[in-house]
Amino acid sequence: MTKLPENLTIGQVAERSGVPHTALRFYEERGLIASHRTAGNQRRYARSVLRRLAFIRTAQRVGLSLEEVHAALATLPDGRTPTKADWSRLSQSWQEELDARIDALNRLRDRLTSCIGCGCLSLRSCFLHNFDDAQAVDGPGAPKLKAAAEGGT
Repeated sequence: MTKLPENLTIGQVAERSGVPHTALRFYEERGLIASHRTAGNQRRYARSVLRRLAFIRTAQRVGLSLEEVHAALATLPDGRTPTKADWSRLSQSWQEELDARIDALNRLRDRLTSCIGCGCLSLRSCFLHNFDDAQAVDGPGAPKLKAAAEGGT
């Protein structure tokens, strides 16, 4: 196996990370990753960008927005790559948000099993049916599908 150089081309980063070239440029524009330019104006990335990309993709997989990821990465000194300790600290700060999302997904899964999926929500037997708009007092949206932390019923 060939050892990677310390500075990687965009193609090498895309191949190793599984992140398309376009996404790498997008992440760079958003300040999530950084590159430097060669004398020929070609992008080069430090090899540590691979771990940073893994962090970004993992955070996205659990449902965090790029804005949330950017804010988390901004807490790292000198824009360095997150360590295991950093991930532990950051994931703890997201615990409440992730718990609320899990609760909302569980409610959705458990309560839609009797829905026929037509979208009309008019069946009296449908869990989501809002007879005479009685749930208007619970605010906008579908209160029965909101997470408990959001006041879901």
